[in-house]
Amino acid sequence: MLKQYYQPDTYTTHNSVGYLVKRAHGICLDALEPRLAEHGLTFTQYAILMALRDNIAINSKEICINLRHDSGALTRVLDQLEARGLVERRRSLEDRRAVELHLTQQGKSMLQSVVPMVVERINTSLQAFSHAEVDELVRLLKKLILGLQAETAAPSAGDSP
Repeated sequence: MLKQYYQPDTYTTHNSVGYLVKRAHGICLDALEPRLAEHGLTFTQYAILMALRDNIAINSKEICINLRHDSGALTRVLDQLEARGLVERRRSLEDRRAVELHLTQQGKSMLQSVVPMVVERINTSLQAFSHAEVDELVRLLKKLILGLQAETAAPSAGDSP
């Protein structure tokens, strides 16, 4: 039997891991979006540029999955980034039907100017934490993500093998 932290009769939103992670993300967005706007970026645009820079995604499908973004809305955002010269679409060398996304030099330069501001903002948010606590928080969040991914990938009890 799985060990259970929460119980239905005592469960509250205020102590829900999902709520707390989502709330922290929302507060972070509230702090970052005005600063990103000074550079002409939305948070979504910034997240896409970072996903491409850090090889989290190489095409629009992967961006949709990783950033939980609607494919129709993503196409519009990619069109905007491409029109600004920050991203380019290229046919895949392995599969000519596939389109890959790549940062342009201008996109890389944009990130070089924005990332220090983002890092400063995140560091300000983490001032009350020691280095060890931040390391532990990152480790635990990665562990949570792996557990959620494993649960999502595992067949449910009603599924046949």
